[in-house]
Amino acid sequence: MITRRDEIAENLNNVRRGIGEAAVAAGRAPSDITLIVVTKTYPASDLEILHSLGITDIGENRDQEARSKYPLVNAELSWHHIGQLQRNKVKSVLTWADVIHSIDRSDLVMEVGRRAEKHLDIFLQVSLDSDSMGRAGALESELKHLGDSCSQFEHLHLQGLMAVAPLRVPAAQAFERLREIHLKFMLDFPHASALSAGMSQDYEDAIKFGATHVRIGSSILGSRPFVR
Repeated sequence: MITRRDEIAENLNNVRRGIGEAAVAAGRAPSDITLIVVTKTYPASDLEILHSLGITDIGENRDQEARSKYPLVNAELSWHHIGQLQRNKVKSVLTWADVIHSIDRSDLVMEVGRRAEKHLDIFLQVSLDSDSMGRAGALESELKHLGDSCSQFEHLHLQGLMAVAPLRVPAAQAFERLREIHLKFMLDFPHASALSAGMSQDYEDAIKFGATHVRIGSSILGSRPFVR
């Protein structure tokens, strides 16, 4: 009988192999890539299994779900908030998140910076869309101001940029542009060398163009149930 642990372990091995192959093909070390397993809609028991298989970084999109899971997981994990962040949720998110990947507005920088009472790693989310119907994220022209704003707060530690490939653009094309944006950003913020990009369907392309953090869920944990 195949157990849930067996299923997750097999999928995880496949993804780790894919990450390793993509890194080597790009002339990079597989150890340079941080795998964040996206656990939204999955139970706390899956997080325990992931930890037993060597996973230390998990990603959650929804504050209410993550906050309810957090006390149930008896494992040392780094919790990443990877979903769109609303200002009125910041106080709650900071009770469980170690890393926030979706800072894209000045008011969020100010709210997070004002409320953070311990070390908090953050990524600035940049939009790769060319129209107003796209995903969340700051414009490239806004990144310098956001980065400068982060430096006002002692507990905020700017790691780099995050982006999601647009639905209407080939992933490789989107991530190539992201790499260019990131390289320009690092001229002003050389310490912000991390790049959070790539999901189950496009992480190989993201790694090719410099991703240091990939956010993968369904390829490891299986297809998600429909959630309103």
